[in-house]
Amino acid sequence: MRYWLLLLTGFGFAVAGGTVTITYLNLVPAGLTWIEFIIFIRTRLECYLFPTGILMITIALILMED
Repeated sequence: MRYWLLLLTGFGFAVAGGTVTITYLNLVPAGLTWIEFIIFIRTRLECYLFPTGILMITIALILMED
């Protein structure tokens, strides 16, 4: 049961982080270069939710196989 909770929490984090990152992509047509965009999202805490969620999903799936 706890692995499912980890999986679903990771999925929620990945969706939230991915949505925010895609939303920030609107800054590129507004004049930011790709390098400036990468530097910008590295400073935003909510953009780290996506890799954290993917990691949580991976851990949950690996532990469910046991």
